[in-house]
Amino acid sequence: MKTAQLSGSLRTNVGKKDAAAVRNAGLVPCVLYGSGEQTHFAVKLNDLEKIIFSPEVYQVALDVEGKKATGIVRELQQHPVKGTIMHVDFLEVDSVKPVKIGLPVRLTGASRGVLAGGKLLQVFRNLTVSGLTKDLPDAITLDIAKLRIGQSIRVRDIAIEGVKFYDPANAVVVSVKMARGAVKGADADDDEDEEEA
Repeated sequence: MKTAQLSGSLRTNVGKKDAAAVRNAGLVPCVLYGSGEQTHFAVKLNDLEKIIFSPEVYQVALDVEGKKATGIVRELQQHPVKGTIMHVDFLEVDSVKPVKIGLPVRLTGASRGVLAGGKLLQVFRNLTVSGLTKDLPDAITLDIAKLRIGQSIRVRDIAIEGVKFYDPANAVVVSVKMARGAVKGADADDDEDEEEA
């Protein structure tokens, strides 16, 4: 997993009035938990937005007035209208303990079925997995080059060493469906066509 750096300042008060004052100062109230004692702190909104509104999933190296810890975003609260970040919960992670997280699914290659006129359907944009942070990839990358019309990749077809998947094994992650104008069999191998002839 990629790592992002984030610095913050401790919050002495944690009430609603204090949270409002923190936000008015361009900061976001945050909490770090998972190792026993909770740490309440605030970080700059601009710094946090770069991590939250990114297609990447980061483990965050936190520095709160000298106290260092590594965490992942566990819960995010946003303004219902403006969409601005209101509060973030960080779960502290340990390099020797598995962590459960959602990773983005990325597709590579040009599907043979799509080239033949089929329609690509990506059902899952993220998959829930767990593993040690050293084993977790930046994203789950699937090569769809060999996918033909009517074929799919399911959760059970994906294997990453040291990573456990939580979504149903039979769930379709990506598939190629027949579409108007598609020519069934047009995505077959040339050598197969010769054998049939």
